[in-house]
Amino acid sequence: MRIGMMVDVYKPHISGVTNYIALNKQYLEEDGHEVFVFTFGDEDYQDDETNVIRSPGVPLMDTGFYLNVRYSPQARKYLSTMDVVHVHHPFLSGSLSRIYCRRRGIPVIFTNHTRYDLYARAYLPMLPHGVSEALLKTYLPEFCQDVDYVIAPSPGMKEVLEKFGVDTPVDVVPNGVDIKPYQQISDPIPRADFGFSQEDIILVYSGRLGPEKNLPFLLRAVNGAVQAFDQIKLLIIGDGVERGNLEDLIRYMGIEKHVHFTGMIPYAQIPRYLAAADIFVTASITEVHPLSVIEAMATGLPVLGILSPGVGDTVQDGKNGFLVKSEDLAAFTAKMIRLATDGELRRSLSVQACKTSEQYAIERTTQHLVEVYRRLVHDSVGRKRSLKARLYRFFDNWRQ
Repeated sequence: MRIGMMVDVYKPHISGVTNYIALNKQYLEEDGHEVFVFTFGDEDYQDDETNVIRSPGVPLMDTGFYLNVRYSPQARKYLSTMDVVHVHHPFLSGSLSRIYCRRRGIPVIFTNHTRYDLYARAYLPMLPHGVSEALLKTYLPEFCQDVDYVIAPSPGMKEVLEKFGVDTPVDVVPNGVDIKPYQQISDPIPRADFGFSQEDIILVYSGRLGPEKNLPFLLRAVNGAVQAFDQIKLLIIGDGVERGNLEDLIRYMGIEKHVHFTGMIPYAQIPRYLAAADIFVTASITEVHPLSVIEAMATGLPVLGILSPGVGDTVQDGKNGFLVKSEDLAAFTAKMIRLATDGELRRSLSVQACKTSEQYAIERTTQHLVEVYRRLVHDSVGRKRSLKARLYRFFDNWRQ
């Protein structure tokens, strides 16, 4: 099959969604399919993979996103030859899929990767919550009705879509993770590289340092925990716009010796960093399907998080980690201390965390997607033969 991935942003932008799309593309290609990524901007970027089709775009401040309302002629040419298209962002890419794919009878799948309501609160605080939610309730249900298949990466995200009025069938297909590099790590990064000792209990966070990740809450919990147990240390993997504010907060609380920032590191090196730690921690409530949590579990790390869609679908309280039911700082801090001081408990949760991660193996999730793609391609044969679709393809060929 010729499979098109339509994304608003791709490499060099770093995010869990970008990593997943690249990994899924790799496994689909190894299965014999041709996979194309259609995106905007960074036209001078040297891609390390084939078939990334970039159209010009206007940069959206320093977010890594680019804006345009049409694809380049080359992109349109390639897109018209796809057997199936998978949309990963509903607004820009989703709108273009209606223009370039639906009219030509090409089946369209949509995966909703993001809690757009919570991201709007974090990045557009000047926009009233009721306004952003009303916009989502206006756009998402209509868009989902207009595509052939809707995917939520977690049961919690499916419930969120239903809350926004999506009444079309939604299938839950987790985003896959290549868990093999995390399962057997023989050379973790030495703790001394972070200024930590073998006796320390290392908490680790991995991800973007953005306002939606609720990292000040996490730091306040660490500040409380180290008052009770001085050997607690926090390793923060990643970078982002909030780093300066977080460093200021750490200095204000006086816990500089307890926290280490790695900055941005190559994705292939993350398993070695995770393997140096004892517990994975996250205070984010905006996750849809937290790949960083699954990667940590595959490494054998119990997880501490807040009950919310995504994290709550992956972490089982008392089985493979701990959850608190809300942003309750005292409860979160108490569970952090318990995990840090009970080695036998950590070992028990670690075994279950490894088992949990196996259900998200990329081999399993990609095969599920291939079955969906094939079924939709088969069902679209009649639509592609319609007069309307043939006329669009005729003009596509004429323009070429």
